[in-house]
Amino acid sequence: MPGFRTVGPNQAIIRSGGGDQPKIVVGGRTFVMPFLQRAQILSLEVMTLTVNTARVYTKAGVALSVDGVAQVKVARGEEAIRTAAQQFLGKTPQLIADIALQTLEGHQRAMLGTMTVEDIYQDRDAFATQVREVASTDMANMGMEIVSFTIRDIQDEHGYLEALGVRRTSEVKRDASIGQAEADRDATIRSAQAQQASEAAKYTADTAVAESERDF
Repeated sequence: MPGFRTVGPNQAIIRSGGGDQPKIVVGGRTFVMPFLQRAQILSLEVMTLTVNTARVYTKAGVALSVDGVAQVKVARGEEAIRTAAQQFLGKTPQLIADIALQTLEGHQRAMLGTMTVEDIYQDRDAFATQVREVASTDMANMGMEIVSFTIRDIQDEHGYLEALGVRRTSEVKRDASIGQAEADRDATIRSAQAQQASEAAKYTADTAVAESERDF
């Protein structure tokens, strides 16, 4: 129908012009006055970004390369969509994705510099959570939100991570050996205690019999 613009559930229409405040319509339609108003479309679809930071020095001076995967989108709510419209209307989806990616890469790089390799290696989820938390404010200032953020891969060029893995494997084996030794020790103690109790019971019984025979 002439004058009407319609969008799907993952799009927003921003209608402006004609002396009115811009109007936002999500997943619906609105009337656009020909020649006086214009309507622009803003995607609310989730974007999947590969967040790569290469050879970043950690707190202890070990360089790591980290690959993260983030899903981001324009946040729901009129205020967030209005903010995103101010930032991104007229920009291509690729340019919007690049802006979000640069923000995430910057925060991932900064967070790497505050943590040790051991902390990052042993708890990727905690590292990812911290990156997400510090990046969320900047993303919100652009009207966007981080739907999810995970660490896909961590590498170094000098075998530091491999050495950590070997050490951890050795620790697990050591702990298992200690656990088995403690279990064997406890079993031996229990066996000795049972034997001692049995001998004590036999001694008591033998003594009672002997006393009974003597009294008889």
